[in-house]
Amino acid sequence: MIAVDQEGSKLSESPFQVNRAGFVIHSAIHAARNDAQCVLHTHTRAGVAVSAQKAGVLPISQQSTFVLSSLAYHDYEGVALHDEEKPRLQSDLGTAHFLMLRNHGLLTVGPSIADAFLAMYIFETTCQIQLAAQAGGELISVPSTILDGVAEASRTQTEGLGGSFVWPALLRKLDRLDSSYRD
Repeated sequence: MIAVDQEGSKLSESPFQVNRAGFVIHSAIHAARNDAQCVLHTHTRAGVAVSAQKAGVLPISQQSTFVLSSLAYHDYEGVALHDEEKPRLQSDLGTAHFLMLRNHGLLTVGPSIADAFLAMYIFETTCQIQLAAQAGGELISVPSTILDGVAEASRTQTEGLGGSFVWPALLRKLDRLDSSYRD
C-alpha cells in the first residue's frame, strides 16, 4: 500500500513508487468532489475501444441508459502527467458519476467503494455490449423519450445497491474462494 498527500508526496515509507499519471487523475477528482469517496479508473479493452469511438456510448442497451444518465467526456491530452490538466478533468466531470476519458479509458466516482465498483461494472458492461452489438449488424437505439426518464429510474434502481446488495454478495463469493484478503 502507498499513502500520499494532496501533492503526491508519500506519507509513510513504502517500497512502491507514486504513479504520477494515476495521482494526477485521482487527486484532481478527489479535490473537486467531496462526494467522491472512491474514484475508479480502468484501461480495459472494451472501455478504451469505446472511448476511441467518435460517438462514445450509444443508447442501445438498458445498461447504456444508466451510464448516459450521468456521463461526461474528457478529451485525451496525452499521459496525464501534468497538474495543468486537473482543472479540465474537474470541469469535464462536473457532477457526473461516469467519465469517459477519450482514447484512454473509463472512470467512475461513488460515495463508497461499493457504489463506484457497481458504476464501473455497469460502465464496462455497457462498452462490452456496444462492441458486440456493433459487430452484429444494424443497431436499434433506445428512444429519446425513454432516455429522458432514465436519470430518475437509475437513481431509484441503483442508488445504494452497491453497498447494500452487490458488494456484500461479491464479498461472500470472495470469502468462498479465498478469505485470506481479510488478514
